[in-house]
Amino acid sequence: MEEAACPGSGLSPPPLDVLQFDEDDDLEVFSKETTLTDGNSFDSMMLASPLSMINQYKFEEDPDVKDLFVTVDDPESHITMIETFITYRVATKTSRGEFDSSEYEVRRRYQDFFWLKNRLEETHPTLIIPPLPEKFIMKGVVERFNDEFIESRRKALHTFLNRIVDHPILSFNEDLKVFLTAQAWELASHKKQGPGLLHRMGQTVRAVASSVRGVKKRPEEFVAINDYVETFSQKINLLDKISQRICKEEKDYFEEMKEYGPIHTLWSASEEDLVGSLKGIASCVDKCCKATEQLMAGLSENLIPVIHEYVLYSEILMSVLKRRDQIQADLDSRFEAFTSKNTDKEPLKEEIAKLEDKVECANNTLKSDWDRWKQNMRSDLKSAFINMTEKNISYYEECLATWECFLSSQRNDLRLEEDAEDRP
Repeated sequence: MEEAACPGSGLSPPPLDVLQFDEDDDLEVFSKETTLTDGNSFDSMMLASPLSMINQYKFEEDPDVKDLFVTVDDPESHITMIETFITYRVATKTSRGEFDSSEYEVRRRYQDFFWLKNRLEETHPTLIIPPLPEKFIMKGVVERFNDEFIESRRKALHTFLNRIVDHPILSFNEDLKVFLTAQAWELASHKKQGPGLLHRMGQTVRAVASSVRGVKKRPEEFVAINDYVETFSQKINLLDKISQRICKEEKDYFEEMKEYGPIHTLWSASEEDLVGSLKGIASCVDKCCKATEQLMAGLSENLIPVIHEYVLYSEILMSVLKRRDQIQADLDSRFEAFTSKNTDKEPLKEEIAKLEDKVECANNTLKSDWDRWKQNMRSDLKSAFINMTEKNISYYEECLATWECFLSSQRNDLRLEEDAEDRP
């Protein structure tokens, strides 16, 4: 058997047994619970295959060389006797040797993406797994099958998958490979191989027990990360609320503006002397209305999704820190038993040594992924803010130019009228 390797060292872990999901898991519920691994799962996670080692070494040696490309597109509605759901085409192109072909095309529904996220969290408990878009539980809040919602979800699922395939460790996960290549019946069979509901409930009980027990001496660097995440969560949630409010106000403004222009056109029919001015105002309003619509689209497509994704990331970060604390809490409890027990301590000594390795491995993995996440976050938000700033500048310049052109024409008309009156 191969020696255990730390996930943060660039070695690719093999798959664990896959979680089992029933059809009921596709209900309109977005689960914010995190799946925690037990000790055996963590041991299995640290085993690495030679092929994955080679691939990850190449990836880290030259990270600009991308050999795995994934797109999510072509949403399709399916209606059965029991339910109605949407599937998306997942198209993959790759030059990796562990894939049997260079191109794949499969169809996946939301619950399949949800399964993949859970598997990644179980296999890599201290890596920052990208968030999925929420699934709504209340009918009427958002219509699941309108075009706008489907397209919004497609983009979010595309982002989710591409963040995974761009990750130096997650992209070599065996469950990801199955997700990208297996046909629907093969994927369903793969899901049933893993532990069922009782196993996952046992993991939840352990997580609760660890959170109650707490961690005695959390390293200062993780205290700092935890403080950062709490502050970040507060700020990004506030920013999300403000952005949503601005979007709503712009929509209200746009709807009123659409009614404003035609009023001037109707008015011009009864004011012979003001026909030119009133129609000019109506034209300016119409141009500004179109510019506002473009601005709204930019806000909805480029800024709000990025901000909201990082709202979800803030929840994931807190869960990852809790999973790290759980591993350390296990070590603390074993050490307490070792210091207080008067019987044979050799078994406990071996167990403590293994747990110390787990904690060190978890710490290194999380620190490495934290730096990567923070760099990506700053780049994403900076790009989104710059993009929105440029769109706002263009919007106001366009509206200003429209009204200045109208004002200039009115002044010229006024001068012509004054010149005509001054003539003998």
